[in-house]
Parts: sequence; structure tokens; C-alpha cells
Amino acid sequence: MHSPRRTFFRTLGATIAVPVISLRTALAQTPLGVNWHVTATVAESCSCAISCPCNFGSEPTHMPCHGNRLISIKSGHYQDVDLSGVAFLVTFMMRDWSKIYLSDRASASQMAAVQALLPIAFSGFHRGMLSFAKAPLTMQIAENRVAYSVPESSVDMELMRGFDGKPVKVLNLPNPAYQDYTQYRSVVLRHESADRKFSYSGTTGFTSTMDVGNKP
Repeated sequence: MHSPRRTFFRTLGATIAVPVISLRTALAQTPLGVNWHVTATVAESCSCAISCPCNFGSEPTHMPCHGNRLISIKSGHYQDVDLSGVAFLVTFMMRDWSKIYLSDRASASQMAAVQALLPIAFSGFHRGMLSFAKAPLTMQIAENRVAYSVPESSVDMELMRGFDGKPVKVLNLPNPAYQDYTQYRSVVLRHESADRKFSYSGTTGFTSTMDVGNKP
């Protein structure tokens, strides 16, 4: 039997859900003199079958590919703005559009810093961005389940277990956003706004660690 992990709840401004992006390209385009770094937990569910081939460099199993991605920053900064504790959710249709919901707990300076980071660290979402706004976000992370939501988007996904009941993990993926990759299955993957709508269940999900930016 697995020892229970502490469950915690947070009400945040919305998070980002994003399609696959080339962080190497984004980093190469960072303006000279800009000092930034982000270490974050990523949690995403999309409409692909398990496991999402995009994260391995292949094409989606379902087109259009819809998804919700949470970015919860553990530590980080943009110039002199501390981003620790900031979270945002990206709702997206891959290679087409995104809506970005920033935690309503973020300050004005943190909001401006995240906006400045979008074309550098999240260029795939930034190019198709329809909106960027604050919203209340709830997030629950437990040993077997991850759930998060904003008023227009929500994800609830359950951990997939493999041999001997251990979590299914993938190590050393090429993208720095997908380290310590753990496989999940969606129970709820939803978005409903005035101009966009989707709903799925039984599709892929994952959590990972993202560590990008200027290195000391």
C-alpha cells in the first residue's frame, strides 16, 4: 500500500494549457539582457489517446487537439519580479488558439512579468492567444488524482499505475518542460465559453517538472 501524499488546495488565478513548443527556439530568441528563470509543475490533459505522442515528437492522435494545461511556478523570476507561487491555466486548440487565465492572486507586476514571458517561454500559446485575463483557480493535487479549474475550464485526471502498482513514468524526454513525466488518464477535460466549447473523458494526461531560463 502506498503511503498517502499530502493533499493541498489552492485558489489561484487561471493557469495555462499549451500545445507543444520548441523551448530551444524560444530561448534562442530571448532579448539580450533579459534575466529570467522558471521552475514549475506542469499538469495537462488533452484530447489525445494515452500517451500523448506530441510530447515524444510525433503528431496528435486526435485533431483538432484540445487541452488544458496548468503551470504552477514553484520558484522563478522575470527581471526583478518574483514569480514564486504564481499559476496560470492555458486552454488551447493546438496550432490554432489559446486562452490564458492567470491566478487572480497575482499582483499587477507579476501579471506584466508573465505577459513578457509568454513569447519567450510559451511561444506556441502566445501566437494564437485570444485572451489573457485573471480568474479564480482551484487546484487539488493528491497521490492518485490531479484536479484544477477556472470558471470556463476544468481538468480532473487519475494516476495510471503500472507494474507492482507503481506510477507510470517516462524519464529524460527531450523537452525541458517534460521532466519527471508521470502518466494520467482524464476523467474530465472541459472548456465552455461564449465562443469555444469541448468536452472529453478517458484521454491522456500528465504531470511534469519544467525548468527553463537563464542559468547562473
